[in-house]
Amino acid sequence: MTIGEQSSCIVAETAQPVLDRLRSMGGPLFDAIAQSGMAVVVSGPFVQDCPIVYVNDAFRRLTGYTADEAIGRNCRFLQGADTDPDAVARIRQALETGTEISVDLLNRRKDGTPFWNRLHVAPVRDADDVVQFFLSTQVDISSERAADTVREQLSASRRELAGLQDRLRIVRTVQGVAGAWEWDIPADRLYGDARFASLCCLDPAAAAAGLPTTAFFDAIHPGDRARVRIAIAGIVNGAEVFAKDYRIVAPDGAVAWISARGRTHLNDQDEPVRFSGVLSDITQQRRVEDRLRVAQTAGGVGTFEYLGGLGTADVSGQFCKLLGLRETDTLPVRTINSVVHPDDPPIIDNLSDRLVGPSFREFRIIRADTGETRWMARRGESARDGETSKVHFVGVIYDVTASKLAEERLRDLADTLEERVRERTRERDRVWTLSQDLFNVCDFDGIQRAVNPAWRTVLGYGDAELVGSRLDALIHPEDLAAASEHFAALTHMKASRDFDCRLRHRNGTYRWINWTAIPEGDVFYSIGRDITHRKQLEDLLRQSQKMEAVGQLTGGLAHDFNNMLMGIMGGMEIMRRRIADGKTHDLGRLIEMALSSAERAAALTHRLLAFSRRQSLDSRALDVNGLVTSIEDLLRRTLGERVAIALDLAEDAWTAIGDTNQLESAILNLAINARDAMPDGGRLTIGTVNVRLVQDTTGDHGELAPGDYIKITVADTGMGMAPEVVRRAFEPFYTTKPIGQGTGLGLSMVYGFAQQSNGHVAIDSRLGIGTTISLYLPRFKAVLEEPGSEELTESPRGDGETVLVIEDDEIVRELVIEVLDELGYAAVEARNGDEAIAILKSSQSLDLMVSDAGLPGLNGRQIASIAREHRPGLQILFMTGYAADAVDRPNFLGPGMDLILKPFSVDAIAVRIRSIIERR
Repeated sequence: MTIGEQSSCIVAETAQPVLDRLRSMGGPLFDAIAQSGMAVVVSGPFVQDCPIVYVNDAFRRLTGYTADEAIGRNCRFLQGADTDPDAVARIRQALETGTEISVDLLNRRKDGTPFWNRLHVAPVRDADDVVQFFLSTQVDISSERAADTVREQLSASRRELAGLQDRLRIVRTVQGVAGAWEWDIPADRLYGDARFASLCCLDPAAAAAGLPTTAFFDAIHPGDRARVRIAIAGIVNGAEVFAKDYRIVAPDGAVAWISARGRTHLNDQDEPVRFSGVLSDITQQRRVEDRLRVAQTAGGVGTFEYLGGLGTADVSGQFCKLLGLRETDTLPVRTINSVVHPDDPPIIDNLSDRLVGPSFREFRIIRADTGETRWMARRGESARDGETSKVHFVGVIYDVTASKLAEERLRDLADTLEERVRERTRERDRVWTLSQDLFNVCDFDGIQRAVNPAWRTVLGYGDAELVGSRLDALIHPEDLAAASEHFAALTHMKASRDFDCRLRHRNGTYRWINWTAIPEGDVFYSIGRDITHRKQLEDLLRQSQKMEAVGQLTGGLAHDFNNMLMGIMGGMEIMRRRIADGKTHDLGRLIEMALSSAERAAALTHRLLAFSRRQSLDSRALDVNGLVTSIEDLLRRTLGERVAIALDLAEDAWTAIGDTNQLESAILNLAINARDAMPDGGRLTIGTVNVRLVQDTTGDHGELAPGDYIKITVADTGMGMAPEVVRRAFEPFYTTKPIGQGTGLGLSMVYGFAQQSNGHVAIDSRLGIGTTISLYLPRFKAVLEEPGSEELTESPRGDGETVLVIEDDEIVRELVIEVLDELGYAAVEARNGDEAIAILKSSQSLDLMVSDAGLPGLNGRQIASIAREHRPGLQILFMTGYAADAVDRPNFLGPGMDLILKPFSVDAIAVRIRSIIERR
C-alpha cells in the first residue's frame, strides 16, 4: 500500500471524529457555513499530503463528486492541465506557512466540464495556536469570468454591427438603396425596385410596373403582420415617419429579418399622397444580438453602455432583472443609480478622460421589486468614441452575494474560533471535574491514560492508582468474557453502548457500572454510570416475582393435596374404628374411597412433574395415527353421546418420537377440556398433519428448531376463550371452571410434556367459535418397530427367586418387601448404597435388584453400575417418584434395566418383576 493509500484509509476511518472536533471548536458557526448552500471543504494537515476529511453536500452539487469520492484525496484532483501553475504554487506556500489565501482556479467537475472556482482557504487553530485543519470555501465564479467574455463579445458584436452598417452605407452608395419602394396612396399602387422585390419575395417586373398595395403584406410573417398593418395605417392617415423591424417568410420557409424605414409625402392640402422608403436585410445583425442575449441570461450577466454627457444608458434585459426593474432597452442613469445602497458608489459615474481604461467595483443594491439587499460586481472599460470624441463606457454587472456571504462567515469563524475553543475547553473541564459519572481515556492495550475525580467517589481510587494501570484488572472475573467482546469492537473502531459489568471497589466489594465507549484515534473515551442500586432493585423484583409464583403453586398444591389426604386419612380412620368395633361389613367402600384419593394424589404429582418438565419420559418411536385410533372408543365413552368425534388423520403421517402414555394422557386431557367447553354438545375433531419448518417460519411456532414435526390438533366447536384467558391458559392451577371441577393442571401438563419432548403446543381460540390446540412432536427418522403384544396377567407369582430391595424410605421399603413376600419372592433389603454394595460383593444369590433411583449418597444408577461390575447379568428395576437423572429415560437406562413410577399398584409391580425375570 502506498503512502497516499494509507492516508486515504486513515482519513476515511477518522473522518467523523475529526468533524466532531471541528464542530466542538467552531460551534454552530461551522454548521451555519456548512449548511449555507456554499461548497465547504475541510482538509487535515495531521496526515501526509493534507487530504480532505470533510465536504458538505454543496460540494457535490458544485463538482459532481460525492463525499466518499472526495474524502482522503488532495484537492489537486479537481485541477486540470489548463490550471494556472502559479496559483497552485501560491496555495501550496500558504498551506506550508499556515496563512490565509484567496485565489481563482480553473477546475474541472466530475463530468469533465471546466468551471472557475474562487477558493478561500483559512487555517483553523486550537487554543495553543497550532493549526488543526484548513477550512476552505469554494464558489463558482464562471459567470463572473464570463462577464469579461460577454463584454468582449459585446464589443465584437458592436464592431460587427458597425461593419454591417458600413457595408449598408456602401451598398446604398453603390446601388442607390438597399431596396426602395414608393406607395401611390390615392391610386393604391405599390412600386419597387429589383432589390425590394427580392427582399419581399415579389416578381421584379411586376413590382416595377406596380402592384396592389396588399402585395406588400403577403410575405410578412403572420406574427408581425398585424403590427405592420397598424403602423402603415398610421402613415395613410397622416403620420410622417415609419420605422419597423419585422420578419419575411420566403416560399421555401426561410425566415429573414427586415428593417423598413420610410416617410410620408403630403400635397398642398397636407394630405398624404406618397409613402416611400427603403428596406435592408438585418438577419445577421439579429442573430448576433440573440446570441449575446442568450449568453447574458445563461451567465447571469447584465450588460449596459453609457455615453458620457447623456442622461440615459442602453441596457440588456438581464441587467434590468438583476436590479429588479422592468425589462427595457433604455434606462435613465438616475433610475439605475437609485437602487444602489446609500453607502456604496454608483453603478454609472460621470465619465472623464482620467477614467479611460478597465475598472472593477463591488457594491450593494436594494432590489426595486422585492427590497432585498444583494451584492453586485461591475466590470467594464471606458474608451473615447471616434466620431463624437466623448468617453463612453461598456460594462457588465453580476450577482456576487453568495461569495460575499461566504467571506463574511469565514472571517467570523476566524475571529471567534479562538474564543470558542477556550470556552469549549473550560466547559469540558467543568463537566470532567463535576460529573458523578466515571470518565476515562484508555488506549487499545487496556492502559488508562486519564480518569476524572468521580472514580474516587464511586470506587475509592485516586488518579495515581488508576492512570497507567489496566482497566480489566478491576473487572469481575465473571464479566471478563463479555467485556472482551466489547473491547474487540472498540479496536475495530465501533462504539460500544449500554454495557453492564462489575468493577472492584477499593474495599473489595463490586459495583455495577453501565458503560458507553467511543473510539477515536489510538484511544477510546468511556463514560460509566453506577447502577448498583438499580441492579439491587431488579434482583428484589425478580425474587418477589419468584416468591409470588411459589406462593401460587404451593397454595394450589396445599388445597388439592389436603382434599386428597382428607379422603385417605378419613377413610383409614373410619376403617380403624370399625375394625376395632368388629364391624367389617362396609370396609370395601371405605378402601375404595381411600384408594381413589391416593390415585388422584398420584395423578396430581405426575401432572406437576409434567408441567415442570421433570417427569421420566419413555421416548420411543410413536405411531400417532395408531394411538389416536386405539383410544377412539375410550374417547367416545368419556365424552358422551352429545359430542360428535371426527378423525382427520393424514394417511402419510410420519412416525413421531415421544412417550406413548404421556401423549395418550395429553389427548384425553384436551378432549375432556373440549367436552367441558361444549355443555350443549358439539363436534370434536382430532387431526394429524406433517409439518416441515425452515428457518424463516419457526418464529410462528415458539422456539422450535427447523426440522420435521407431526402436528396433532384437537379442535372443538365450544365457547372459546378470551385473549386474556389464552395468555394464562398454561399457568399452573389457573382454571375458569367452578371450584371443585378442575385443578388447573391439565393444559400445564400438556405444555410441560411438549416442551420436554422438544416439541411445542399452541392455542388458537375465538369466543363463540371454538378452540384448536396444536401439539407438535419431532419426527422419528428411524424405521418404526412394531410394538410387542405382551399380555399382562393379574398378579403373577414368583418361584422363590431372590430380589435385592434398596430403598431409604422405611415405609416404602417395608411395603415393597411385604408385596414380594406375598408374591412368592425371597426379599433381601438394604437401606442405602453402602449396604447394597456389601451384599452385591458377597456370595449371596440374586435374581433381581429393585432400587430407588433417587437415593442419598450413591444414587440408584451409580449402584447399578457397580452391581454390573460384580454381577454382569443382573437384571435391575428402578423405582422413582422423581429423580433428576431419570428424566431422560433412554439415556438413564442401560441394557437389562427397567423403570416403574411411584406410586404403583401390587399388580403393576408383580407383572413388571415377573416379565423382567422371565426375560432373563
